Amino acid sequence: MTLPIANAPCSWGVDDPNNPHLPPYATVLQEASAAGYRSIELGPWGYLPTQSEALCAALEQHRLSLVAGTIFDDLVSEANIERLLDLTHRICRNLSRAPRAEPSEGDRAAPPFLVIIDFGNPQRARFAGRSDLAPRLSQAEWQRMIGHITRISELAWREYGVRPVVHPHAGGCIEFADEIDRLAADIPHHTAGLCLDTGHLYYAGLDPAAWLSKHFERLDYLHFKDVDPQVFREVLARGVDFFTACAEGVMCPLGSGAIDYPQLRALLAERGYRGWITIEQERDPRNVQGSLQDVTASLRYLRGLGF
Repeated sequence: MTLPIANAPCSWGVDDPNNPHLPPYATVLQEASAAGYRSIELGPWGYLPTQSEALCAALEQHRLSLVAGTIFDDLVSEANIERLLDLTHRICRNLSRAPRAEPSEGDRAAPPFLVIIDFGNPQRARFAGRSDLAPRLSQAEWQRMIGHITRISELAWREYGVRPVVHPHAGGCIEFADEIDRLAADIPHHTAGLCLDTGHLYYAGLDPAAWLSKHFERLDYLHFKDVDPQVFREVLARGVDFFTACAEGVMCPLGSGAIDYPQLRALLAERGYRGWITIEQERDPRNVQGSLQDVTASLRYLRGLGF
């Protein structure tokens, strides 16, 4: 069981392309390659070059391919959807032109992927990880969001051949058990797969192994994180929002936190998962000096377990 493993710019603190503290993108590409990765996610639009020729040249310089791009935005608001459809065109156009990650033998869905994440409701961001306090969408709001996800997904696949996957995320409107199950019921697999994230599942109070098993037939792509349990307890007790928690170190290198990766390895081997895994470790970009060490350690840890 040797699975293809990528990384993402958020492991260098790159979530907001307008953050003045971000490292140069060339540093991220060079360190990802030096750590042993051969593929990376695109990260937020505007961080890596947006012109396809410049993007291809930057990736090829560091012997990297693209495994995925991301829509990370408010998926509920009607006023936002036309902008997101335009962004989908831009992201998928570059994903279709850039060096792309190779599919693995037996993989049910080939990269590149468009990872679709709802985020932007301040009340949900405030109550990340606290299901009892987080307000749920109304029926009308939920159906509008599902319609928007469907439009983005159909555009990505029909026009660019990019496989859409929906990613439940801490602090977004798809986070907790009821919402993940409802999403899986409302979006058919032929429209979009699932990208479940071990760290976000844990953050939502869910057992990652149980939820990967529950929705295994929908899994096209995986994100792996680890969570420092002590920091996690502290930030939840203080009511800290998700990205503040990340800046305080709630995410840690794989194998040093609360998530049981030997158990996950056994589960995925038993179920025959052959797809891509991307390691992520959200952090404050002002602590970027630790990124190379951490992404190297995480990859070595997984390979040492037999991934």
